[in-house]
Amino acid sequence: MATVSIPAGTSALLLDIEGTTTPITFVKDILFPYIREHLEEYLSNHWEEDECKQDVHLLKKQIEEDMRQNRSCPVHAVDQTVHTDEEKAIREVVDNVLWQMAADRKSTALKQLQGHMWRAAYASGRIKGEVYQDVIPAIRRWRGQGLKVFIYSSGSVEAQKLLFGYSEEGDVLDLLDGHFDTSTGAKVDGKSYERIAERIGCQPEEITFLTDLTREAKAAEDAGVNVVVVVRPGNTELTDDERAHYKLVASFSQLELTGHV
Repeated sequence: MATVSIPAGTSALLLDIEGTTTPITFVKDILFPYIREHLEEYLSNHWEEDECKQDVHLLKKQIEEDMRQNRSCPVHAVDQTVHTDEEKAIREVVDNVLWQMAADRKSTALKQLQGHMWRAAYASGRIKGEVYQDVIPAIRRWRGQGLKVFIYSSGSVEAQKLLFGYSEEGDVLDLLDGHFDTSTGAKVDGKSYERIAERIGCQPEEITFLTDLTREAKAAEDAGVNVVVVVRPGNTELTDDERAHYKLVASFSQLELTGHV
């Protein structure tokens, strides 16, 4: 693919993670299976701790909201190995979390619990954050040209910081100027990008957003943000119309900043 120019007025780059800075396989094959395999053990070990209690409280509020919206988790019969109230409560949380994950839900409650579980896994060295080889050199180059670099992902801010703080390249958090997640708003809602511009302290037109998903790209465009769609192995195939409409890159190294010294 050819070099792609970023508009001269750009003062901030906003980066998606999954399928953009990081292979989709890292999330699907490493992070999510870790949650599924260690969830019950984690809840049992931390059930009485304040942080875990808060996570469970948020999940229960999400369940109540889902029930109001008729999106409730199917209630499973509790198997006979469950003897105590605590075991029953843990099993109910496990069932709900697994249901949300199977449905690819992006709820803040789910993301918060996942973030706390991943923190323990990163800190122990069981997981290291994966980033494409072109990402860190490009971020260094952009910052050297006076640009700010932010992350916007459906994964919680905590999960984002873990990925870049315990990455295969070491701790690269000092290269990032800030983080946004779904607490700012859904990535398919144009208003989210307006809020991010406000938080950064610039106009939407001064932001260039890199993502692999065209539904996110469209929302950003609707808010006046510049968009580049990232084409990586394993990402969703683009239609011919999408390929014609969007600027495309297969590597961050293709992005050239015109008008910057």
